[in-house]
Parts: sequence; C-alpha cells; structure tokens
Amino acid sequence: MRTLTRCYKYRLQPTPAQVETLVQWAGSRRFVWNWALHCKQSHYQATGQRLSYQRLAAMLVDLKRQPKMAFLRDCHSQPLQQALMDLETAFSNFFAKRAKYPRFKARKITPHSLRFPQGATVIDECTISVPKIGLMRAIIHRPVMGVTKSTTIKQDATGAWWVVFVCHIDRPDVQPTADRPVGIDVGLESFTTLSTGEKTAPPKFYRRSQKNLARAQRKLSRAQKGSNNRLKAKKRVARLHKKISNQRADWLHKHVLGIVRQFDVVCIEDLNIKGLAKTKLAKSFSDAALSTFMQILMDKTEWHGRRVVKVGRFYASSKTCHHCKTKTTLTLADRVWTCPTCGMTHDRDVNAAINIVHEGIRLLAVGTTESQNAAGDGVNPAKCW
Repeated sequence: MRTLTRCYKYRLQPTPAQVETLVQWAGSRRFVWNWALHCKQSHYQATGQRLSYQRLAAMLVDLKRQPKMAFLRDCHSQPLQQALMDLETAFSNFFAKRAKYPRFKARKITPHSLRFPQGATVIDECTISVPKIGLMRAIIHRPVMGVTKSTTIKQDATGAWWVVFVCHIDRPDVQPTADRPVGIDVGLESFTTLSTGEKTAPPKFYRRSQKNLARAQRKLSRAQKGSNNRLKAKKRVARLHKKISNQRADWLHKHVLGIVRQFDVVCIEDLNIKGLAKTKLAKSFSDAALSTFMQILMDKTEWHGRRVVKVGRFYASSKTCHHCKTKTTLTLADRVWTCPTCGMTHDRDVNAAINIVHEGIRLLAVGTTESQNAAGDGVNPAKCW
C-alpha cells in the first residue's frame, strides 16, 4: 500500500454571524503571526539566538491572559498555534533558501485564512462541523476519502468562502508498465504534441478575456480610493480573474486525465519554466500555465499508478532526426524541415516528441547516464516518478 495526499475543496455558505466570527478569527491569527515575527526579530537582535516554537507557544499562553488581549481568547486555540507553526516553517524555508524572508501580514493584502489541524469534519452533503462555530452549510459535490489531516477555511478575492480538507489515502501498489509509452513536446503554438502525431491547441483563456479585463481594470482605476464603487470594481476584476483560473484548471485536468488514461509511461522535457516566464513571451507562457500542467500531470500519474520520465532540457529533441539521429541547425521559424542525410521531412514538434519518447525509454531502461562523476553517480540521472 502507498499513502497519497489529496485535497478536497468545497464552497462554503456561512451565515452573516459565522462570517463575522471567521473574519475575527482570521484577524487574531494574523495578529499572532505579526506578534511572533516581532518577538523572533527582537530576540535575535538582543541575544543573537533564534526563538524556538516551544518558547513562543508558552509566550502565547501568557499573552492571552493579558486584559488587552482578551479577543484572542474568543478565537479557537488551534488556528493561533498553527500560525506559530507556519512561521517556523517559513523560517526553515528561508534558511534553506527555498523562500524569501517572512514578512508581516497586512489586513488589506492578506486574505482571511484559518487552519484547523483537527476537529473539522463533514457531516452530510450540505453541512460541515467547525470547532467552536458549529454546523456550517457547504456544497459537498463529492465525498471525502481517506483520513483528514488538516482543514483550511479561507476567503478568496471575490469574497467567497472555501474549505479545503487535506487527506491521506491508502492506495494499492501498482506495478507500472512501459507497454504504452508516449512523448510530449509542449509549446505555445501547440500546447501539447504527442509522439503519436496528435496536437492540441492552447485554449488561451487569458488572451480571450483581455478586453473584458482591461475594461474592468479601467473602471477600477477611475474609482475613488476608499469608496464603495471601488470595492465593487475590485471584486469585479477578481471575479474575471477567478473565472479565467477556473476555466484553465478545468481544461488542464481534463486534458491531462485523457493522456494518463491512454498511456502508461509519459516522457516529457524538463523545461526551465521560470526562465521562460521572464522572456518577451512571458504573458503567453503564463497563460499556457506549463508549471500547473506539469504539477497536474505528476499528481494524476501518481494516483493512477503511471510513470513520468523527465528528459533533460539540453537534449536536442527538435533538431535531431529521429530516423538517422543527424543533428541540424534550426531556427524557431523552422516548423517543418528536411533531414540532409536521409531526406526525411519532419514536423518540428512531432519529431521532438518522438525523440523525447525514445530518450525517455532509454533513460527508463538504463536508470542513469553513461557519464559518471567522481563519486560514481550519473551526471544526469533519469528523473522517473
């Protein structure tokens, strides 16, 4: 058996009184985060040592006993303790150079969010139970599977409330096979090109909505700051962005699921997506959401017992003839080219996808490359999941 992590997100329909309580609790959590960050900074400047989570948790108990901090006692203790844990994780990521230095949270910038490590459960198809709040209406469109590890309640930019259950699910071990491999070449002209020759055009949801976004953004910029009309215009812009995000996510999930159900091994190029997002085609790459596509592909292949092989980004997949292995100098404008050695005419993207699947199967069979470093390990070992 293998344990997988899966999230279930549902739309909440809280009453006005429950919304007021959630907003108050989110403010208390934000206050504890800022207080703990200030304590850490002050302690380090005074002693040169880090303030541990255990020390902060004890200080939080004393803080809640102060008369001026009585509002903290109205909030459930779990979200406040979780804020200290999140701050500790943020500092760990900072020292490991995985994230930037933690910053103070502002009320007008940080969305309302609460996390309960335990206690929140699903009652039926339209009700959940939240500690210290009670029953809350929700749209449970699919059942929760596995063991719930944590529950997060948050509000998005449009004002809607959501609940996310993080669950651990035991899945039977599946021995992956390589009977049906496929190579995928991703790009902007064709979102995915399979080694079978099938091409899928990018949906370009953002490009299609640019006029509506520009019109809504102009109304927002013209509205007076602090007015109700500005707040309405801001939510209108947020709803448009949310719609684009939902359209893109729905399309990506369906597209990836079709690939995973059809093939056993998916070979794909390991692109530098962050670097591509900094070029002059940044808007197009962001609209394509290649990073999200890769993440969904990894999740669905793991769930269905498939395997993903990432081919190195420096592998010359486009300019190598898959028939005779001859390399040819090409430009980005060369979409169709003829091999000077064997005379075969290639579609640039299809040829790249075929080379990717060939290289992926080779890496899958070998396990590591022929080249080794001083420690005897492969210089570019195959990334297989």
